[in-house]
Amino acid sequence: MRRVLVLTAVLTVAAILAGCGSKSGESPKRPASQAVVIVSGGDATSPFTTPDQACATGLAAGNTDTAIRESLLKRGYTAYTSPAMAGRGQVADQTGFGPFGICPITLPENMTVDSTGSIDTAGEHLARFLNYLHTDKGVTDVDVVAHSMGGLYARAAIRVLATTNAPVHVRSLTTIGTPWQGSYLSDYANGIVPLTDCLGDTFCENAMKGFKDEVLRLMAGSGREVNQAFLMGKNGWNEFQSGVLDKIPVVLIGGKKFTMPGQVNPAVWPNDGLVALQSALAKDVTDPVLPHRRCYTFDDTHSIYVSDKAGLDWPTALTWDPRVLDVVHKAIEDAPKALDGANREGCPAA
Repeated sequence: MRRVLVLTAVLTVAAILAGCGSKSGESPKRPASQAVVIVSGGDATSPFTTPDQACATGLAAGNTDTAIRESLLKRGYTAYTSPAMAGRGQVADQTGFGPFGICPITLPENMTVDSTGSIDTAGEHLARFLNYLHTDKGVTDVDVVAHSMGGLYARAAIRVLATTNAPVHVRSLTTIGTPWQGSYLSDYANGIVPLTDCLGDTFCENAMKGFKDEVLRLMAGSGREVNQAFLMGKNGWNEFQSGVLDKIPVVLIGGKKFTMPGQVNPAVWPNDGLVALQSALAKDVTDPVLPHRRCYTFDDTHSIYVSDKAGLDWPTALTWDPRVLDVVHKAIEDAPKALDGANREGCPAA
């Protein structure tokens, strides 16, 4: 039954995305040297795909990247998905929720993000993958579209590229549901916020408890790091990133599907099921760290996995919503002149 539901959803999404294809006046196919790279987030397993090669069974680019990739290809972009594995090693075929198999190329571990490992190690592997795209595919300019923790991995990779004089130039960064200030799930797992901040919401409480179990099981890695103390504290990870994004325009996309009335902890509510809106929109991240930003908010969940758990259709997820895909397209198209435009457009006040 699960397989039938997944295949049905894939067909539904294909129909939705068909309406997001090229229209009169849109840009033609870009040169191969200018690529879009999609980066998936924490605990994700995603295959490497190219503009003309993807997995033959299941979701062509995994449950995070498939809809984004399909939308970009329809708009004429040269799009790649970066490989990620929930654990060390090469990407393997997946069963269960969002399965995929018979993928074209399996890249080595040192180009594959360990999506349960540390942010900085993930960044090193992602930077190595971007350099591979340069040497093997002739890519010189990259627009990065990153989901969830992928936004942090991407920032770490950009720092590596800059400090090693790599030949790959990152032209823009678009983050979707990225926990710039941490996730309240990790905040709970690391003793920063109490379970009572869920205000009795069962979905929130179960997510917090489940995340804590995973953090305790792994003992180290992304789950330990994606919290306020690690990212936002004095001499925290964000401060260490100062200057990395000086010449890179950033678009931040956040979701607020889950809300709670009355007085709430803004580090928890509203949220997309994993990340609070203020974190996804980097409300308290300073200008030295994030010099130029634009923000967009949608009434969406974090991912199709969260939507599925909440009993919602997949297009309610940030990674699957055609409106979000339109914003991703706009962010890439606006990139060459974005630094000349207004800062903090649509963003919450600091």
